[in-house]
Amino acid sequence: PAAARRAVRSLPAALVRRGALLGGQWLQTRAAFAVHDPASGEELASVADCGASEARAAVRAAHEAEAVWGHLPAKERSVRLRRWFELMMENKEELAWIITAENGKPLKEAQGEILYSASFLEWFAEEARRVYGDVIPASTKDRRILVLKQPVGVAAIITPWNFPSAMITRKVGAALAAGCTVVVKPAEETPLSALALGELANQAGIPAGVYNVVPCSRQQTAAVGEVLCTDPLVSKISFTGSTATGKILLKHAAGTVKRVSMELGGHAPFIVFDSADVDRAVAGALASKYRNSGQTCVCTNRFLVQKGIHDKFVEKFAKVIDRELHVGSGFDPKTTQGPLINEKAVEKVERHIRDAVSQGACIVTGGKRHSLGKNFFEPTLLSNVTTKMLCTQEETFGPLAPVIKFDTETEAVAIANAADVGLAGYFYSQDPAQIWRVAEQLEVGMVGVNEGIISAVESPFGGVKQSGLGREGSKYGIDEYLEIKYVCFGGL
Repeated sequence: PAAARRAVRSLPAALVRRGALLGGQWLQTRAAFAVHDPASGEELASVADCGASEARAAVRAAHEAEAVWGHLPAKERSVRLRRWFELMMENKEELAWIITAENGKPLKEAQGEILYSASFLEWFAEEARRVYGDVIPASTKDRRILVLKQPVGVAAIITPWNFPSAMITRKVGAALAAGCTVVVKPAEETPLSALALGELANQAGIPAGVYNVVPCSRQQTAAVGEVLCTDPLVSKISFTGSTATGKILLKHAAGTVKRVSMELGGHAPFIVFDSADVDRAVAGALASKYRNSGQTCVCTNRFLVQKGIHDKFVEKFAKVIDRELHVGSGFDPKTTQGPLINEKAVEKVERHIRDAVSQGACIVTGGKRHSLGKNFFEPTLLSNVTTKMLCTQEETFGPLAPVIKFDTETEAVAIANAADVGLAGYFYSQDPAQIWRVAEQLEVGMVGVNEGIISAVESPFGGVKQSGLGREGSKYGIDEYLEIKYVCFGGL
């Protein structure tokens, strides 16, 4: 689309970096890889293609910097993080522009991501000064028991393409606040956001080697990932991505028994009970399902609607989809639904729809590639869906909403909990007793009750079962980057 092509040509030159960031310096490599706009297919930039040697160099730079950064007073780390936050806010429009260009999401959503992303630097700038230890009463009078909290060391940060800024700051903010240094490997589709953050980190006075970025192509990803997960100088791995990839990284990390945080795949249920306010449920469903064209780890993947209101919900949901959602370039102000990230993502949505229809599902609206072509797909709603269909067994990661009709609360909870993952879950009900029962029974790390959007800097983000390990954000997020040391002070 013309809007996308014009936007690509006007990327903010002051923040677009094409080299790797190692030890505070911008490094060009022999090879480079192209970053493309998923809306138009146009090349945005050619970025340094790092390999194992650059990854090892970044780890060494981070290790050397940690000896200084980890011993700075917490207030000094707080001040630097705060300045980084301020620079993000000063450059929020430019940073959002970069996200829309390389990710495709509507500019309004990208602007929201930058505010969310910056908030983690602000939050952890404050939390840096609240890493408290303990003095524990001893059982003998000549001893004192002290508990200290210290940074774990170098952290490898591996992030996805769907939130190319926020997934970095949510991890890096906590790591730097704790006194750790980091090596960031961004997704090959969206390295420009990570590099732009690096430029602002340098301007904010984050010392050389504290924040390093090693972009790489898909061909180099396995080699770079293996270095980051096996190098003995790396103490911690934080990864957001698929469950399958997370399992590979866990195996690599086991060799040196590294600390790990894993935010892995989701398969979120969205339950609408007969007692629900249907209009509110429809509004929540629209927000939860179609944000970023369904490409979020916490977006709804399966709708379960009780039989008493099923038909009314489906009818209203279809009307809202047709009225409120507009497909197009993220740079078009009218757009609410940008492109999917690539052809492979489009093919997966098509495969799930074909499978469901072959087993009796009905297409209520949408169902095919959009007339704009390329990676654009129509927002789709399916009814008459069963639990035997692929779209209810796998995470679609696209604009597909399958609706399953159920009879009882017990049945809905059983269907929701049948998955081997458990990141987020949502339900709508106006029955207080039912709200308590279902919130406690859902096997997920995060529950939205009468809410379709639940992420916030103050709240702990993470899942259970095969959706991951650890929590990000909130007061708990910094604990992931701290070791607890017990000191026995005797001879008193």
